[in-house]
Amino acid sequence: MAISVVMPALEMAQENGKLLAWRKKEGERVTKGEPLLEVETDKAVVEVEAPGDGILAGITADVGAVVPVGQTIAWLVAPGEKPPAMAVTAAPAARASSSPERASAAAAVQATEQRVGSAPQISPKARRLAKELGVDVSKIRGTGPDGTITSEDVQGFGNGKGGAASAGMEALSQVARLMAERTAQSWTSVPHFFLVRDVDCGQLIATQERFSKEMEKSQSEAPTITDLLIALLAKVLAKHPRMNASWTGEGIRSNPEINISVAMAVKDGVVGAVIHKANTLQVGGISAQRHELTERARAGRLRPRETLPEGLLR
Repeated sequence: MAISVVMPALEMAQENGKLLAWRKKEGERVTKGEPLLEVETDKAVVEVEAPGDGILAGITADVGAVVPVGQTIAWLVAPGEKPPAMAVTAAPAARASSSPERASAAAAVQATEQRVGSAPQISPKARRLAKELGVDVSKIRGTGPDGTITSEDVQGFGNGKGGAASAGMEALSQVARLMAERTAQSWTSVPHFFLVRDVDCGQLIATQERFSKEMEKSQSEAPTITDLLIALLAKVLAKHPRMNASWTGEGIRSNPEINISVAMAVKDGVVGAVIHKANTLQVGGISAQRHELTERARAGRLRPRETLPEGLLR
């Protein structure tokens, strides 16, 4: 039975994903769990794993296409099996045109389907972004399904690709904009209170120095202060499980795992990479995992599980 490959939702409030690369060619065999494609989101480039075993077939999205979340972009089929017929009829926005004739034909179809004088279709996120940038949505040509204006269309217009942004308005990168939105959302939707206490960190620094000397002998990378703090925090959360909880809007949810998100500086912003089950790791394991995640984050190669865990303390 054919398995659909869809554009995944890799972030909260994500509407679309940009296909950057196929790791397999059409007709090649794919094993469940191996990297199948690369998708660019507002935060990073993410490797997406194959949802099952099979032969890659019926690709409907080319590299560079911006595809709505949940839309089928390919199929994994058994030998001799053909992909479902719907796989060959992708929306104009889901497959980048490879020739001027195809591009003009797709534009003509969109133009005839839109009623004259009707308001343009626009996603809620794109409408909010247009208001922030002060751009006129009627001047933007949508690239989403049925000509819907997406946040990428508005951002491109604001950056000068389709028009000029308002006077004095500084256009932000997608990462910077997402950081601003999330920071504002955090401060306006979550009550904040602060506990401040002076702590003598002499023992912590001495421990880190001791680790450094030991690692020099084995020519390994020494754990940092951050690694030690992650280990300490994980032990504290294991001792006080009520602190490892999240507010869901309906009540308090106790998180089954101790997963700790570490802020990492990347180009134009910061991402949170996750140390899973930190309470089960030794300091050396935490250090190695944190180092690997840092390299992947800065290269834009974080996997979905490394940014979106169930149960997370930042």
